Amino acid sequence: MKKRIRRHVRKARYIMYKETLIDFKEHLWTFIGTFLGIGIIGFLNSYHLTAFDNLFLIGSFGASSVLVYGAINSPLSQPRNLIGGHLVCAFVGVTVNKLIPGEVWLTSALSVSIAIVLMQITKTLHPPGGATALIANIGSAKIQALGYFYILSPVLTGVMILFLVAMICNNATSHRSYPRNKSWYMIWKRTYRRQV
Repeated sequence: MKKRIRRHVRKARYIMYKETLIDFKEHLWTFIGTFLGIGIIGFLNSYHLTAFDNLFLIGSFGASSVLVYGAINSPLSQPRNLIGGHLVCAFVGVTVNKLIPGEVWLTSALSVSIAIVLMQITKTLHPPGGATALIANIGSAKIQALGYFYILSPVLTGVMILFLVAMICNNATSHRSYPRNKSWYMIWKRTYRRQV
């Protein structure tokens, strides 16, 4: 029993030690990826829209950046979760807003709750997606006027920009790899070896 406790204590110390180490390369690539991802979306927003109409930039993209550039090995930051989670939540948010217009408290609660359950069912859980569903209900009149177009722009276009920048920045060095599960690559490799 004492050996087991000592082993758990050593393991906890090691984990805490590893978590408190500062890796400047990791932080640099996190900064570069986040800056480029949000910067490109912001630039497109300011280039195509007026300064007072921040339609292309939505708050959930900031939270997605934390996962996609800062916690790249998390299951919640993988492409399926990033893209699927935002799209499911945007669809739910817009649908609930159209079915129950005018009751912001009710549509907000329903859209976030339903969106979380649907993300769980579709295995696309991405926490910032809850904010995407909420923004569809509490956003400006311009966002609500978009209706289902909200799913395509700003959500899908913004998420794809974040994803493409993540693919470039997170794979720019040998110590970072995104996405974590490169099963598509492994399937291709196995298929290619069989043919040779």
